[in-house]
Amino acid sequence: MEGIPIPVLTVPTVPYEDQKPGAGGLRQPVALFEGRRNYLQNYIQCVLSSIDLRDRQGCTMVVGGDGRYLGRAATETVVQMAAANGIGRLVIGQNGILSTPAVSCIIRKIKAIGGIILTASHLPGGPGGFFGIKFNVANGGPASDAVADKIFQISKTLEEYAICPDLRIDLSRLGRQDFDLENKFKPFRVEIVDSVEVYFNLLRGLFDFNGIKGLLTGPDQLKIKIDAMNGVMGPYVRRVLCDELGAPANSALNCVPLEDFGGQQPDPNLTYATTLLDAMKGGEYGFGAAFDADGDRYMILGQNGFFVNPSDSLAIMAANLPCVPYFRQMGVRGFGRSMCTSTALDKYVLFRHFLGGLRRLTKRKILQGPNRM
Repeated sequence: MEGIPIPVLTVPTVPYEDQKPGAGGLRQPVALFEGRRNYLQNYIQCVLSSIDLRDRQGCTMVVGGDGRYLGRAATETVVQMAAANGIGRLVIGQNGILSTPAVSCIIRKIKAIGGIILTASHLPGGPGGFFGIKFNVANGGPASDAVADKIFQISKTLEEYAICPDLRIDLSRLGRQDFDLENKFKPFRVEIVDSVEVYFNLLRGLFDFNGIKGLLTGPDQLKIKIDAMNGVMGPYVRRVLCDELGAPANSALNCVPLEDFGGQQPDPNLTYATTLLDAMKGGEYGFGAAFDADGDRYMILGQNGFFVNPSDSLAIMAANLPCVPYFRQMGVRGFGRSMCTSTALDKYVLFRHFLGGLRRLTKRKILQGPNRM
């Protein structure tokens, strides 16, 4: 931007004692963010200050969100504060929209120092709902407990934050926007990118798109229903499954991101994903799935609305890894399990070890011959 450099201000503030991030970052009612002075600014400053100043100067960060209420205004605040804190470049999804997996993907691809994701995950949105902030680190994953604790410790003693309140960006315009600032950290650059493109290219390199397309469009066509629950995954569902893989447009449900998620809670379970459940119960569709607001959790349904629990879905994927080109080429080092995955995965792994042992024993007997032990 040509002209007078944009001023950087230091604004006095007071700390809050309830800004301890959990496993999913900081999640609080919207009323708290709107009703408490500088509540959002305080937490963003704590996140930025958790990055060592030497690493922060001129570095690249990624910013995105699930499109919920407050998200657009919060994105603009993040931009203004990142500039004032020495960040050299921000990569932001168009209109502030980026799924959590997409943020992780972009962080790793461009070697960013981390990313800020404006989401409260599966919690409801709108003025009466929730807002939240996640911080992902350089490996693309969520901040560790140590980083989260550092953010919390900073939040308890914070006295000021830095911001460029006159910095304005156009979140809808793809491309680069450059700014000149009144500090030693200049220049500052914002890049607005297609919300889907980078993650779409990653998926295309991982999975057998031709095989999936044949399944969805061939003579024995598998009919599917995918519910984005008016969260961030809508553009991804339409681009990947409909435009690229050939699923009919009516395969996609609730694919327009809304600030209040259409008045529904974007939690992919049998209680809240009732639109998908009702569609699947008729038996016409053989596969159904729903996503939460920021796209890092899902629910799978089979024909007639059969619920596939997370335990079984993970075990099924583990048992069929050779069908995925990436794992066929790279192999797999292990499986991540949680309370949700129960023991089905354990049973599969034990079964695989049993088969492996059986193969080795059979091979040994063949090599030794019938009269040798």
